[in-house]
Amino acid sequence: MRRWNGWGDDSISMALPHSAEMFLQQELGTAKPLTDISLVDATAKVPATRLTALQQQQFTWLSIDKEQRLRHAKGQSLPDWLAMRSGDIDNFPDAVAFPENRQDIQNLLQWSQQENIELIPYGGGTSVAGHINPEKSERCIVTVDMSRLNQLHHLDEQSQIATFGAGTMGPMVEAQLRAKGYTLGHFPQSFELSTIGGWVASRSSGQQSLRYGRIEQLFAGGIMETYAGALEIPTFPASAAGPDFREIVLGSEGRFGIISEVKVRVSKLPEKEQFAVVFFPNWQQATHFCKDIAQQRIQLSMLRVSNSQETQTQLKLAGHENSIKWLERYLSIRGAKQQKCMLTFGLTGSKTQIAASKKQLKPLLKKYHGVSTGSLLGKRWNENRFKFPYLREALWEKGVVVDTLETATDWQNVDNLMAKVENSLATGLPSNEKVHVFTHLSHVYGQGCSLYTTYLFCNGKDHQQTLNHWKILKHAASKVIVENGGTISHQHGVGKDHAPYLAVEKGQQGMKLLAGLCQHFDEKNLLNPNTLISSDDCSYNKKP
Repeated sequence: MRRWNGWGDDSISMALPHSAEMFLQQELGTAKPLTDISLVDATAKVPATRLTALQQQQFTWLSIDKEQRLRHAKGQSLPDWLAMRSGDIDNFPDAVAFPENRQDIQNLLQWSQQENIELIPYGGGTSVAGHINPEKSERCIVTVDMSRLNQLHHLDEQSQIATFGAGTMGPMVEAQLRAKGYTLGHFPQSFELSTIGGWVASRSSGQQSLRYGRIEQLFAGGIMETYAGALEIPTFPASAAGPDFREIVLGSEGRFGIISEVKVRVSKLPEKEQFAVVFFPNWQQATHFCKDIAQQRIQLSMLRVSNSQETQTQLKLAGHENSIKWLERYLSIRGAKQQKCMLTFGLTGSKTQIAASKKQLKPLLKKYHGVSTGSLLGKRWNENRFKFPYLREALWEKGVVVDTLETATDWQNVDNLMAKVENSLATGLPSNEKVHVFTHLSHVYGQGCSLYTTYLFCNGKDHQQTLNHWKILKHAASKVIVENGGTISHQHGVGKDHAPYLAVEKGQQGMKLLAGLCQHFDEKNLLNPNTLISSDDCSYNKKP
């Protein structure tokens, strides 16, 4: 069953090896776990709904159940985690709607407008940027759970276009496609829990986007239901007929409408797929290798390289101390010593394609002194690729919190931005509070790459102090990103957490354009208020 106050299925966990505990204690000092509230006690804190009896009876698929409202009150950001663990939740939806088709969504929008009720679209609830959190409002709030719109409606095998209900979760997308010999190939780390509509709404990027593309390359068209009417986007292979309206839907984050149907470009299942791990002597050689791969367009499906601090941390967290010692001895002999960086890559396609890619890789591996470790570590990565978020639970039980942030920048700015972001986190708390920081490059382009930074620190004396520490670190790093040539988000979206920094990236005219779209689609500011762009920026109900 889905955890009500954490990540994923409550039957799945990842134990923290003893060696990892010792490593973290050495890096952070002694940590003290905080107490969790129980589901029973948390549910008891949910207030009565503000919907009238008549409103509650409007739809059979509208629930005012307190546990449902609790489970839909927060996402998966660190502030959300702390709120669910402590029970200190300020705002709840007054109800949760479970529409089953397009007509249900249209009826819900009409009702919402008539009754002046706010709606928050909800996919898999994996948001780490505050997309789905109700805020204090004098109006009633209904969270719209899309989980019942979960079917493959049509597969055009000639054009390789698949049409899905927007609430279809990752495993169901792949299962329904694979039964017919196809794949979407979109595998974000939240794959097991997130939805295809959520991927579009937040401009998601999958782990194998180097082969299949980000969601904006996969998104061919679909339908967004709005107060102004349905925005239907046809599927064209390409078009010069003015601006591309797909871009209004992509990254809209439930602000302009509710995505009901998604049409995506799919691929035939690959003949073969394998993952491998290589170590490089240092970060510079590893990143130059990645840049060459991208700019020469060598056909890999994924490429991820950890800086030396992340490489060291991953080896410590892995356990298997004797095996790791032998690995490190071997790497040292081959020239990958203290500053070594671990690179994981994927090869996907026909046997002929993979053979050609391997042939192209050989001279680059030699040029940058890459040390191959065979296929074992690659197989381990593939087996556990969606389990890493479960480490948050194991760390929490030891009194340590973990959070991530990500950006993207041009190649010439990668080292500068990474150093400044890591420094802002490592030195962000008072001198007696340590922060352990590391980064990996997870998506590469000819122009540049993403940077995905993880940071760990000990709990404060209580949940509130821990949250205050997070706020300090999050603001410091976000400010550094937007002031030093990085995007505020490469793959997690804007939500409410990143909205204060968006204007630096979009500029005055860009923010006016976003505000204009909000006013066109949602004059009364009922859809997911303050997500993506604040209501104040939209100047709702203000006279010109």
